[in-house]
Amino acid sequence: MSVAPMRLEDRLPARSSALLWVIAAIGVAIVPHLFNQPVWVVLTTVLALAWRGGVHLGRLPMPSRWILVLLTILMTGLVLGRYGTLFGRDAGVALLVLMTGLKLLETRTYRDAMLVVFLGYFVIITNFFYSQEIPVALYMLVAVFATTAALVRLNAGEGVQPARESFGLAGLMLGQAVPVMIILFLLFPRLPGPLWGMPQDSTTGVTGLSDSMSPGSISELLQSDAPAFRVSFTDEPPAPAQRYWRGPVFAHFDGRTWRAGRETDIDALPLLPDTDGMVTYTLNLEPHERRWLLALDVPVAVPPDARMTEDHYLVADRPVRRLVQYSLASRTDLILEPELSEARRRQALSLPARAAPRAQALAQAWRAQHEEDDTLIQAALRHFNEEPFFYTLSPPRLERDPVDQFLFEARAGFCEHYASAFVVLMRAAGIPTRVVTGYQGGEYNRLGNYLLVRQSDAHAWAEVWLEGRGWVRVDPTAAVAPERIEQGIRIALSGDLGAPDFIRRSLDWGMVRLQWELWRDSIDYYWSGWVLAFGPERQEELLERLGLGRLDWRGMITLMVVLIGAVVLVFAAVFLWRNRLPVADPLAVVYRRFCRRLARAGLTRAPHEPPMDFARRIARERPDLAEPVAAFTREYVALRYGAGPDPERFGQLRGLLRRINP
Repeated sequence: MSVAPMRLEDRLPARSSALLWVIAAIGVAIVPHLFNQPVWVVLTTVLALAWRGGVHLGRLPMPSRWILVLLTILMTGLVLGRYGTLFGRDAGVALLVLMTGLKLLETRTYRDAMLVVFLGYFVIITNFFYSQEIPVALYMLVAVFATTAALVRLNAGEGVQPARESFGLAGLMLGQAVPVMIILFLLFPRLPGPLWGMPQDSTTGVTGLSDSMSPGSISELLQSDAPAFRVSFTDEPPAPAQRYWRGPVFAHFDGRTWRAGRETDIDALPLLPDTDGMVTYTLNLEPHERRWLLALDVPVAVPPDARMTEDHYLVADRPVRRLVQYSLASRTDLILEPELSEARRRQALSLPARAAPRAQALAQAWRAQHEEDDTLIQAALRHFNEEPFFYTLSPPRLERDPVDQFLFEARAGFCEHYASAFVVLMRAAGIPTRVVTGYQGGEYNRLGNYLLVRQSDAHAWAEVWLEGRGWVRVDPTAAVAPERIEQGIRIALSGDLGAPDFIRRSLDWGMVRLQWELWRDSIDYYWSGWVLAFGPERQEELLERLGLGRLDWRGMITLMVVLIGAVVLVFAAVFLWRNRLPVADPLAVVYRRFCRRLARAGLTRAPHEPPMDFARRIARERPDLAEPVAAFTREYVALRYGAGPDPERFGQLRGLLRRINP
């Protein structure tokens, strides 16, 4: 049975099976949005899909145009009320998902259905605005496959097309697109930053270091086991006690909260000829919506599109909203700021007049006993070590003066409590001091040969300025919980009942959990480094490995066009080969030649006439041709229906044809 070709303006039949494929594909595409959109957005879309399915089954009527208009106005108003805008990531995606469902409710023609399918592809893309992890990417492949299968089924019209054939054609189309996708991914010229900008949503929460530090601010990060960054070293990684990852530095204190000072830029620190203390590495930094770039303490180089402040931490030109990769060099033996200006000294000694009076009195008593700064610092560390101080994630609330209440009443806190109290004590004793925040430690993954630093490794420590030695790191937490520095946060909090679940589980599961997590994270590391962070540097590195040298954007576009053209030619050649005309049968060619020769004499063979009947008719109409025609026909029938090809007899047949001259 022949099927009329589909026209876009044709109306869909009431029970169109193709529309069910479209509804199912949209349903598959919106599933991940259950985790990043309000429940009412996904629920409304699902109800729209169910309504259109009910229409297909004849159990519900199609909504009127006025109902659709009212639903559109209502949904737009709800999105506007929820987000305060119709633009940005969350509002835009919510509106797209809702309008895709509503579009199905007015789908009556093939054109409408095709538009819904293409909206489905856009819905699939929007899932990557929230996550680019491997499971999401694999699910998106399934969603693209389902949507493409719906597109194939829709273009088949209302003819009978088995599901296996629709899925097979969709798989073939996606398979043919893979080489082109790889070429575009590897060779399309990369820009240092995203190709487009998007208004950021204020409702989006991102885990990471803040631009201030107050009691509890860093301990909040311990609730997250998410990766902060991963580091691969050129040589062996530094010892655990040297794994301090420098982030924002705070010098201003208001009695409760520490904040950064004025960010004055400086040049990169000079590279010393002695490379004994040099550490070179590549860091993959997860997005955190701020501009800090983490570096091993202390960085001596500045990555592209970044700068170094006078407090020796790195700041990017724009917020880190996607995974970034940069290479750095650091030295652990540098003297930072050997000469301290008067303005910088005042800044590093300032304290609010009424802040921590008991702590200031204690520091002044120490100063009366110790003239040397070194001995006073050691006295403060002994105080933390010998007095009943505890390292805990769940300290008492500090409602009044947080430093005094911590030092003389609670005596239990996390790293930010110890760092803040130590800096206040040192400043009160006349020693310039500041707070440094960042991360400490990291878990070495030998499967991927890199160091994994999690958000739970966030840390705060202090730097004191000493004559002739510049800024020197002092970590008061190490005086209370040295295992935090040497063995990591999990061991340090192994006995803390307030530790988050992932720390308690890691201690219970032991090596099985550790091996599983390291194996999984090593996959994420390569995915992040070679896919998510595939920027200009990685692209240049890959081209050099392939022996193509450093191509500019013209060279890459030329190579890209040539390779895509080669792929298209290969596919075209395969298509032409598979659809080539069948090789002509030599016997059929000879017999057609025989028929054409007799037709010129007015003896035309009827299409339904067998060879022997045609020969007998020729004998009646042209007796003079009876004998050669009969001999040719007998030989042809013998070869056609014989046991197999016989080259010798085939030559005889051609000779018999030459004897026929009508």
